[in-house]
Amino acid sequence: MEPVAIVGIDCRFPGAPDTGAYWDLLMRGADGVREVPRQRWDAKEFHSEAGEEGHTNTTQGGFIADPDAFDDEFFTISPREAAAMDPQQRLLLQSAWRAVEDAGIAPRNLAGTPTGVFVGVMGNEWAQLHLTDYPNVTAQVGSGNGYCMTANRISYHLDLKGPSLAVDTACSSSLVAAHLAVNALLSEECDQALVGGVNLALTPALSIFYTQAGLSAPDGRCKPFSAEANGIGRGEGVGVIVLRRLRDAIADGQRVYAVIRGIAVNQDGRSNGLTAPNRWAQQEVLAAAYRRAGVEPSDVVFTEAHGTGTGLGDMMEVKALGHHHADRTGKPMALGSVKGNLGHTEGAAGIAGLIKVALSLHHRVVPASRSAAKENKQLKLRDHGLRLLKAPLRLPAGPTVAGLSSFGMGGTNAHAVLESAPGHAARPETANGAAPGGIGAAVFTLTAPNADALRRNLLTQADAAAARRVPLGPLARAGNRVKAGHRHRFAITATDTAELVAGLRESAADPELLARLSGRPTARPRTAFLFTGQGSQYPRMTAALYEQSPLYRHFLDEADAALLPHTGRSVRDLILAGDVAVHSTRWTQPALFAVGYALGRTLMALGVRPGLLLGHSVGEFAAAVLARALPLDGAAQLIAARGALMQELPAGGGMLSVRAAGEDLQGWIEREPLVGLAAVNGPTSTVLSGDLETLERIGAEIEAKGFTTRRLQVSHAFHSPLMRPVLDRFAKIAAEVGGGVPEIPLYSTVRGRVLDDEAMDASYWVEHISATVQFGDAATALLAEGPTHLVEIGPQPVLSGMVRRLDRPTEGAGPAHVLPVHGPESAGRALAEALAELYRGGVEPDWDAVYAPEERVAHPLPPYTFSKEHRYWARNPVRGPGTAAVAAAVRTDPALVPRSEPETAPASVLPLDRTGGPADPVADAVLGAVRLVGGWSDVSPHDRLYEDLGFDSVMIMELKNRLEARLAGIGSLTVQDLLPRLSSVGDLVAFLREFGASVPGPVSFGDTGENRALMEEERTA
Repeated sequence: MEPVAIVGIDCRFPGAPDTGAYWDLLMRGADGVREVPRQRWDAKEFHSEAGEEGHTNTTQGGFIADPDAFDDEFFTISPREAAAMDPQQRLLLQSAWRAVEDAGIAPRNLAGTPTGVFVGVMGNEWAQLHLTDYPNVTAQVGSGNGYCMTANRISYHLDLKGPSLAVDTACSSSLVAAHLAVNALLSEECDQALVGGVNLALTPALSIFYTQAGLSAPDGRCKPFSAEANGIGRGEGVGVIVLRRLRDAIADGQRVYAVIRGIAVNQDGRSNGLTAPNRWAQQEVLAAAYRRAGVEPSDVVFTEAHGTGTGLGDMMEVKALGHHHADRTGKPMALGSVKGNLGHTEGAAGIAGLIKVALSLHHRVVPASRSAAKENKQLKLRDHGLRLLKAPLRLPAGPTVAGLSSFGMGGTNAHAVLESAPGHAARPETANGAAPGGIGAAVFTLTAPNADALRRNLLTQADAAAARRVPLGPLARAGNRVKAGHRHRFAITATDTAELVAGLRESAADPELLARLSGRPTARPRTAFLFTGQGSQYPRMTAALYEQSPLYRHFLDEADAALLPHTGRSVRDLILAGDVAVHSTRWTQPALFAVGYALGRTLMALGVRPGLLLGHSVGEFAAAVLARALPLDGAAQLIAARGALMQELPAGGGMLSVRAAGEDLQGWIEREPLVGLAAVNGPTSTVLSGDLETLERIGAEIEAKGFTTRRLQVSHAFHSPLMRPVLDRFAKIAAEVGGGVPEIPLYSTVRGRVLDDEAMDASYWVEHISATVQFGDAATALLAEGPTHLVEIGPQPVLSGMVRRLDRPTEGAGPAHVLPVHGPESAGRALAEALAELYRGGVEPDWDAVYAPEERVAHPLPPYTFSKEHRYWARNPVRGPGTAAVAAAVRTDPALVPRSEPETAPASVLPLDRTGGPADPVADAVLGAVRLVGGWSDVSPHDRLYEDLGFDSVMIMELKNRLEARLAGIGSLTVQDLLPRLSSVGDLVAFLREFGASVPGPVSFGDTGENRALMEEERTA
């Protein structure tokens, strides 16, 4: 059989709220059994030491904490639906999400993929409590119950397209589910599979059954293979693992806990009794699994047994194992059973054992058995080649093989053979190691549905990072890759782990800081790159970034290599040396080109894809390369020639900045043939260029008219008639290079608009030398396209201030200005901050490029911490014989507190987001109907029905019926009419007004009677 990898794990078991706590419990040999919680049933009411009819002989069991807590808002499930759901579905949803994260996958990235879901489940006591309460059966109660929904709900909420099914083979259910998942992977029905098992004891029914069948341990504890073994103790739990074909997991660099080498399932057939174990069937399923795995029994170092602690069951299992292992002289196989720690978790027993074996192979140690000190001598374990571990067993280096058995009460048996992960899979190698990367700082990101969830999970990550010495790069990269997909995006930069921990804690404690470091983009980002021109240069520009960022270094070196044949000297070395020659035109222009190209390509390698480009004067050369209108070598030849030719021009030229409109200066320009209009940067920002003496004369005249002027420090009169002597020589070089049509919209400062299928060819670049730089018009046209972010590409910010001074083309806050380089001190931190800002605004970076190749390794992070604020449970406890009870589902958190209102707000008050305006009966009616359908305590017109309130087709139908009962004038309204107008509650209200809806008579849908109806409907779910 092709090996299958376990790449993700999450679980909750008695005394162990997560995977780490589960392993700790096993290693301590701890006991998770306790008194039956009052929340389930009154243990004393059902207890009888003699095991009378209708009673159980124990008051103990393995119960998990907080089974009623559920983060319904995280999954966009309405309170009414959450209250109706079998809590086993709720546990599985949260555990599945956390297991996928543990696999190093952002769960939302699985949407639409052929991922399978296979769930083992044995009990559905929630349905027994609620589907027999006939007057209160609703659509939500129906879909909230049923075995199939345990798997189907995971597939629905994660949008998984592979096989989705629940399995009930009693105690072997979840290992049989794993068997089906492995086969689905090997037949390529799915590319990854979630395998889960769940069990909650909500009633004493099975405890009574075990007692009446003579199977129940009076102390509620399983004692497998012990002389004190006297029956089963019930246990609870949930576990989910993520499976992939081993070759796929290795190819994607995922951590592998362990490998399933073989797995088999069979049936007892007609044996001594329907519920009696069959030794022969058990030894056959072992043999089948060994064959499929290609191993000999002697290869198996330890086996996690079914091990219930019943006299007959333990004896049969030992004999079946002994058939294969009795000849292991001097080297008996280690044997254990997690039921000794947890109790019998029934439908979750297989997954509990599978996770124990996987963790043992991963940590290379097998926990001791709680029963070892009091081994049942009558089982003659040594004669069967078996032994119980009195102390943890350290596993030697190299491959280790283990077994796992799970046997169903109805005779369906399963056995799996696992092996330790290959060394390179247990510690994955770097991913995409050949690609350049590293920007000099890390960007840690985390997303959540709301600000409270952000704070909660920031603290979780801070505590975990502080508790372990973790390299910053792999840690931050894991956050980028896994903690993604929610609306609220948090991003913070750091250069070491201690700084990150401090930043996470400070952000969680300071609401204002958290608001600054997080964003909630509402639209797809549209990014523009603005390339600065001459005048922004300085010695050692971007030198600190070059030293800290291998990624930027790669692209500056690339530009330098392209320029060197045409400059005869390394532009890179000139920059890094701090040579003042960078101010000489011959070097200024190629140096700015190299920096602009390197910064632009660095950002593109980081996943920032510009949708719009603009370059100020010489900035257009780098912009043209990014737009693929010029090849890098061609642009390098052009810019080097341009700078050299201009350097050869005689001195005597200058440039004058004037605070006036171009039209106001036209008279002076027309009278002076040696002066030209060099640039129009805005409505009152103009630059004249030409003969220096002439500029001094007309400058005085301009000032006399009340305009402000400023002499620019330049070596030549760029973009003026004085440039004409170089045009013919430059034209010959430009003809050799040519140029094409930009593939990204490029706003030309020669044309003052976007180039519309126009080539940036030789004639364009020749004209570019002396033409007016129409930055103001080009930037205005670009702003009209609605960019969300303006990224200034250059050694220091120049264009951002100019853009801010332009008249706003539309109402609103305008685009965000992002600066990867702030000036001479900027290094990796500034670039990382720019990337963080873009991410908060909705950009999806290519995170691998942020990190050096050696940092691109899988690193586990704590999975998502769900809120425990909302709790849903049966309102009435299960009662003993002869007492009547109605067990309706109810939300048990403080009485109907609005989601965003203080607890003192009365439940009957509906926040309508109105500011003292007149009453709106139609809006009141709609809000009240929406509130009732979902069970929400408050609803806002801004709430989105699907994304925020969790509406589905069943709820839409109910909403239509409630609206028809409340509103007049909508008798002909159809569901097809409604569907296009359900983007938000406010949109629905507006549509109904357009449709002619009105409220018949004076009513108030926020009155106490309505509120009582709401509370009653929520109570009965």
